[in-house]
Amino acid sequence: MNIRLRGRFSAALLVASAIAVSSVTSASAEDTEYQLGHESLVNAGHDSGYSKSNPLDKNDPHWGWQLGDFYVSDFTRATKLDDGTTVFLKNVGDEVSLWYDLEEDITRLNGDENLSVAEDKNGWDQRFQVPQQNFGHGMLIVKHTDYTNDSKTTVYSDFLAAKASTTAATKIDVFEEGDYEVALDYEIKRPRIDVFGWKPTYKYSNYQVSFKFSVRNGNSMIFPFDLKTGAEMTNATATADGFRLDLAKSRYLDIDIKREVLNDGKDGLVEDTRFNKPAKDGNEYTDEGIYVITVSNRYTGQQTTKTIYVGTDDVLKAHAATGEPISAINSLLADGAEVAPDGSIISSDGSTAISEAGDHAEPADQNIDTQEITSDSSSDVGSTESKTHTDRFSTPQALIAAGGICVVVLVVLLTIGIAKRRRARRTVDLQRDGGEE
Repeated sequence: MNIRLRGRFSAALLVASAIAVSSVTSASAEDTEYQLGHESLVNAGHDSGYSKSNPLDKNDPHWGWQLGDFYVSDFTRATKLDDGTTVFLKNVGDEVSLWYDLEEDITRLNGDENLSVAEDKNGWDQRFQVPQQNFGHGMLIVKHTDYTNDSKTTVYSDFLAAKASTTAATKIDVFEEGDYEVALDYEIKRPRIDVFGWKPTYKYSNYQVSFKFSVRNGNSMIFPFDLKTGAEMTNATATADGFRLDLAKSRYLDIDIKREVLNDGKDGLVEDTRFNKPAKDGNEYTDEGIYVITVSNRYTGQQTTKTIYVGTDDVLKAHAATGEPISAINSLLADGAEVAPDGSIISSDGSTAISEAGDHAEPADQNIDTQEITSDSSSDVGSTESKTHTDRFSTPQALIAAGGICVVVLVVLLTIGIAKRRRARRTVDLQRDGGEE
C-alpha cells in the first residue's frame, strides 16, 4: 500500500509540476514576441531587382493572404522613434532574436495547386546591392549598421525552401546593438494556360516584405577603471594615477564629462571649471581635478552621474567624496578637521563631520546610512538589469506558479484521502471476518 501510495503521489507531482512549468515558459515566450513587417508586402515587379513597390490589387495572385510573419523575441522593452522605427531595448542576459514563421505550403500557396514559390535563378536586389545570383526559393537579406555607420549585409539563399513547413518558426540571428534593415525577396509563379494539367508556360511576379528595427542596450552606466591598478572605480572615489572610461559595449549612450580644479581667489581656494565636453569609450584622464561624468540614455530617458577625483589634494578629494562646497570644507579644515583616506571629513574630536555623499554625522543613537548610492555601484549593475528583465513577467509567472502549487496540493490530498478510505474499508472487512490487518 505504501509503495502504491508513493507511486501515485510521485506521478501526480510530476504531472502538476510539468503543467506549471510549461505554463510559465509559454507565458514568458508569448510576452516577448513583437511582430514586424506584416503590412509591408508589395509587388516588386519582375526581373527588376525587386526595386518596385507596387501595392497589391484585387487581381494580384497574392491578394488577401500572407506567406508568413517575422517577429522579434527576448527583449526587455520596445519603443518607437519619431520616424516609426521600432527600438528593442536589451539588458544583461537578453538575446534579441529575429524569427520567421512560415504559414504557407510553398508548393500550394493559399490552397491553390497552380500557385507556388518559384526558384528565382537570376535574382538581384537593387536597394541592398545584392549582385545577380540564384536566389533559390526566396532570399532573406539582413543589413546591419553599427555605431560607426559601418554596414554589413548577410544573405540567406533558398530561405523559404529550407523553412518549407506550415509549422516552421525559424530563428535567424541574435542581434547586438545597431540598426537593422530586413527584406525577404521571393518569386511566385502560376501557369499562363492549363489544359487538362498541361502547363507549357508560366507567369512570374516578384514580391518583397521589408522592415527596419534597432537594438540598444537599456542601461545608462559608465565604468571608470584606475589606470594603474585596473580596478573599477565606483562613485565618489579617488585615484592618484587617472582613469579610463569603459562603456561595456553600450555604444549609443550620450556621455559628458566636466573637470574642475582649485584656483586661488580672494576668499581662498575656489572651484574653476576647466572643460565641460562630450566623452567617448576608451578616453583616459590623468590631469588633477574633479571629474563629473554624466551618462544619458536617449531611449529610456535615464541618467547616471559619477564623480571621480584624480590627484592627491585633500580638499578636492573631500569635495569629490562628500559633494560639499569647497568653502564649507575649507571652513571645517580651518577648525581643525582632517580629510580621511576615503574622502570623509573627521572633526578635531575624532567624530565624522561629513561622510561620503555629503551625509553629516548624527548622534550615535540614530540610524545613519552612509552607504553609497546603489545605482552608482558597479556591483549592482548586473542584478539591477536582471531584475528589470525578470519583473516584466513576475506577476503572471507568480500567479501561474501559485496555481501549479495548488494543483499539486489538491492532488496529494485527494490521493491520501482515497488511500485512507480504502485502508479503513479493508480493516473493517478483516475485523468482520475475524482476521487481523
